[in-house]
Amino acid sequence: MTIKNIAIVVCAFSFIACSCGKTTQNTQSVVAYEKISPDFSGDSAYAFVDKQVAFGPRVPNTAQHIACGDYLVAELKRFGAEVTEQKMVVTAYNGTKLNARNIIGSYGMDKKNRVLLFAHWDTRPYSDHDADPANHKKPLLGANDGGSGVGVLLEVARVLQTKSPEIGVDIIFFDAEDYGVPVFSEMYGGSTDHTWCLGSRYWAENPHIPGYKAKFGILLDMVGADGAKFYKEYYSKRYASNIVEKVWSTAGQLDHGAYFIGEDGGGVTDDHVPVNEVLRIPSIDIIDYNPKTDSGFFHAWHTQKDDMSNISKETLIAVGQTVLEVIYKEK
Repeated sequence: MTIKNIAIVVCAFSFIACSCGKTTQNTQSVVAYEKISPDFSGDSAYAFVDKQVAFGPRVPNTAQHIACGDYLVAELKRFGAEVTEQKMVVTAYNGTKLNARNIIGSYGMDKKNRVLLFAHWDTRPYSDHDADPANHKKPLLGANDGGSGVGVLLEVARVLQTKSPEIGVDIIFFDAEDYGVPVFSEMYGGSTDHTWCLGSRYWAENPHIPGYKAKFGILLDMVGADGAKFYKEYYSKRYASNIVEKVWSTAGQLDHGAYFIGEDGGGVTDDHVPVNEVLRIPSIDIIDYNPKTDSGFFHAWHTQKDDMSNISKETLIAVGQTVLEVIYKEK
């Protein structure tokens, strides 16, 4: 994904009320929030991330990519999903033809009201932000960048098999998201947004079901790092501000507010953009992006250090339980 720095000015006004004389004590009790969704297992989600990483880098046109894709298909089927494989050939920024596939698992096919959950399952062929230039053309493991979102959604799929929500759910693992122009390319520096998110752009133009509709969509990208902070991403607010508030308020009710920050972040060109702009499905991006840091992303982003040492079960739980609660509250 690429970054767009967008300045958002927020004006806040504080009002202080002073009372004189007698004070009264507020004796109103606070009712604790009771979640309605089944428990999300951090151990299970962690294991799903670890299994992907064990295949090695999942770069299109490699044996590791094919093997991991087969694994994802098998897992969704094991968890009772109706699985569709959308195979396609897309063209990378440098003309390389990528043999890619979007993997779709659907639940409650008879239900008209649906929610879309998605993440990318490929990994970047370059470690172009590594501190060592010798690593720039090496593929990365993508434990957090790719693996974490898929791991959370596999655990969501496992839970959906045990208890059906009132709405239908479609889980999509998009391919060829992370093959965008590297920083060492002569093309770098101009507008390169079109070189990213190739799988989701293909699906948005060619949905697996003609006329596919969903009430809203939630993208998970880099959702496993220890100490992750999820700011309210610009395009998410632009296209689906009500969904942003729905998810962030739910996270707060579940005591995960330390992860879901109630502040605006920058804009990220990610898989939710074509879903919003082409299919017009209001979709948000839960992404560990902090506009106050140098790169904006977590410390091992697009480096050789994006491995399992960065993955936190607590972060996976915070994201996964929040997503489950949103789903099971939906009518």
